[in-house]
Amino acid sequence: MIMTKDTSIATPLSEAFIKGAVEIESTPAGLLPHRLPQWARAQGADGQLLMAESQPSGVRLVFRTAATIIELDTLPTKRAYVGLPPRPDGVYDLVIDGKLERQASVSGGKVLRIDPARGSANLEPGEPGTARFAGLPARDKIVEIWLPHDETTELVGLRTDAPVEVGIDRSRPVWLHHGSSISQGSNAATPTGIWPVVAALKANVDLVNLGFGGSALLDPFTARTMADTPADLISVKLGINIVNADLMRLRAFGPAVHGFLDTIREGHKQTPLVVISPIFGPIHETVPGPCAFDMAALGEGRVAFVAQGRPEEVAQGKLTLSIIREQLKAIVAQRAATDPNIHYVDGLALYGAADNATMPLPDALHPDGQTHRMMGERFVDLVFSQGVFGAAGGQTGSSGG
Repeated sequence: MIMTKDTSIATPLSEAFIKGAVEIESTPAGLLPHRLPQWARAQGADGQLLMAESQPSGVRLVFRTAATIIELDTLPTKRAYVGLPPRPDGVYDLVIDGKLERQASVSGGKVLRIDPARGSANLEPGEPGTARFAGLPARDKIVEIWLPHDETTELVGLRTDAPVEVGIDRSRPVWLHHGSSISQGSNAATPTGIWPVVAALKANVDLVNLGFGGSALLDPFTARTMADTPADLISVKLGINIVNADLMRLRAFGPAVHGFLDTIREGHKQTPLVVISPIFGPIHETVPGPCAFDMAALGEGRVAFVAQGRPEEVAQGKLTLSIIREQLKAIVAQRAATDPNIHYVDGLALYGAADNATMPLPDALHPDGQTHRMMGERFVDLVFSQGVFGAAGGQTGSSGG
């Protein structure tokens, strides 16, 4: 540790600080958390996926300290959409001993300028900034700084007014989750407000969130990454992106799901595995994809989505959310005959048609912050508190197979 001239303590950042990432890349600016390893990024060199996996949803810095002032220097990459109002700066949530204590943002940084109408994107350079937390309780405490769930963040430096201890081992179960932009946190305002983090904090488990916006597509490299990642509890939330992208027909879907689950089971033979079907999605319940931006809404300066398929195309094998729920339920029932540790959760139990009537999806696709919280709490009730994982939040279990 180095004492700087303003008497704060500068602590070099390292992988020991970072939880929830699969791999850490050293960049000219600092450390960039990834949620897919380099070999997987090379196999899935898609711009949407690469943007999503580099956004640190569920990733946090963890350390013990008595500091009352904490400053974290980062280089964020902001997104700006042509024709739409500026997006708010990403939020950094500081949690002390499991309780949200402070929030901050970092202005400036790089800008990824996206033109949805043209399908283009350009990256503009920028400078680092600082997330500052002051007035913290002057006692020994475990601090977690949850990074913005939707803003790529390079970690540059850490300063405090008291020493820090890293490598904290709290012997909690690791929950490994995969899903779409809903799992990544789209339309939630803060990183601890996305539904998997709400559930993880309430259930007292360590989350590794592989929720990738637009990219829960049954990619083999994602399944292999999950097989290789230590975990005590595993869940996969599948379906919405398959429909959004109009990626496959009914004939291909079932075998692809089986193959995805087979690969996970190669690394986790007996680990509890939950398959979650899609939440209620009004535009795709009975209408297939693809999904597209609502250009009329974009013209009004807001984001919304529309389905471009036709109900009669179901007869040709096109998929809807209703069909995918039926298929996933049947697949899990079939596998449960030889795999007693696989379970099915109906996404409608997390957010259903009745919920949509009172808490509609703002853009017809993604939940708002209140709905994220409700989904997280319901997931704890359905999976952690009773039934599937039981009292897993209170035991350590073994990682892997």
